[in-house]
Amino acid sequence: MATPLETVIADARAFLGERLSTNASMRETHSHGEDTNPPRLPDAVAFVETTEEVSRLLALCHAHSVPVVGFGAGTSLEGHVTPVRGGISLDLTRMARVLAVSQPDLDCRVEAGVTHRALNRHLRDQGLFFPVDPGADATLGGMCATRASGTNAVRYGTIRENVLGLTVVLADGRVIHTGGRVRKSSTGYDLTRLFIGQEGTLGIITEIQLRLHGIPEAMSAATCQFEGLEGAVETVIAVMQSGIPVARIELLDEVQLQACIAYSKLTGLEPLPTLFFEFHGTRASAAEQAAAAEEIAVGFGARGFVWATDEDERRKLWQARHDAYWASLAYRPGHKGVTTDAIVPISRLAEAVLGAKQDIVESGFTAPVVGHAGDGNFHALILVPDGDAEALARAWALDRKIVARAMALGGSCSGEHGVGLGKREFLEREHGAEALAVMRSLKAVLDPRGILNPGKMFLN
Repeated sequence: MATPLETVIADARAFLGERLSTNASMRETHSHGEDTNPPRLPDAVAFVETTEEVSRLLALCHAHSVPVVGFGAGTSLEGHVTPVRGGISLDLTRMARVLAVSQPDLDCRVEAGVTHRALNRHLRDQGLFFPVDPGADATLGGMCATRASGTNAVRYGTIRENVLGLTVVLADGRVIHTGGRVRKSSTGYDLTRLFIGQEGTLGIITEIQLRLHGIPEAMSAATCQFEGLEGAVETVIAVMQSGIPVARIELLDEVQLQACIAYSKLTGLEPLPTLFFEFHGTRASAAEQAAAAEEIAVGFGARGFVWATDEDERRKLWQARHDAYWASLAYRPGHKGVTTDAIVPISRLAEAVLGAKQDIVESGFTAPVVGHAGDGNFHALILVPDGDAEALARAWALDRKIVARAMALGGSCSGEHGVGLGKREFLEREHGAEALAVMRSLKAVLDPRGILNPGKMFLN
């Protein structure tokens, strides 16, 4: 007699054909993300192309209690896509159509497999852009599932603020539509926000209605270097508290900048603590914002702004920032990275960052520090020799120390990377036992057989 898994694979092949793969190399590709958690092979990989196919597959898996784990670009950093209990890896990358764009309404509808860079290429000639930009070229479905952020969040918000509605397939195959195209509504429960950040544990997102923005008349970028990290952090705090509407303000410590200089071939910069700024608006307003920010920075010991004078130079600067993760790995060949993702109220940023820096020094690890500092969010990529279990354990201990300080300062264990496997132990401490019980209740109602991304979010 066929097992439940064998039945699901056989029945799914009836409508997916060769797009249901049990190939060993394909399964290996879908066994992990960009994290240090042990990989786990799925039993099969399903490449879906429509919401209807997702619905049929989930109904089948629900009927036979077979696990399903959503998969996009595979760039997550907390083990979200690792199928820890096997089952089906549900690959949505072929759902990559931009379904509709409304220039007058500043919105669009896309399938979950569209990446944010592909969307912006599609929008460019219409004078529109989508601002949420995590470092990797993540899919928009994955960005919604993990409540992603990026360098523009300080001005335009995270993915949460830029999603108007969703199409979601529930565990038993039912399809629901949340939200809509209007900018506000007073009706019903806000189901859209329920599925933003649920990490594939409550449903599979297949379509997204997004808020768009007009491309500003002027975008000007600059770098600003400091002799010490404290001056850079205090500048960030003062700029944000002054109400200057910066589009981006990114912090890189001297180690991270040295890695970026080598990896991205940056010129004109020394390996010092550095801020990357960008200002959006009219030419006059962008210049006014820049002058105000520069005055504050100089007051904290900065050397003044060095401008990216043309569009290619500006793009190169931000590409280097987005490539900071890869630059850090290249900085220590043969190493893997444990990524921290602490966030604190902006007034406590200096305590959090400088404390983390001291922790890193005392640990003996090389750990570049980089962050969306305007949000109070920063990362340390703790570089660990590949295969060194003892060093990996010490790296996780350092991560916990940095997180503990952030939470003691009123912050969160994860500003944008999500929970997955890596941050489960902090969830009750951050939200409280009663709130966690409510989350578990929602999971039990929407996924009573526990097939959706099992083993994630909660410790058991």
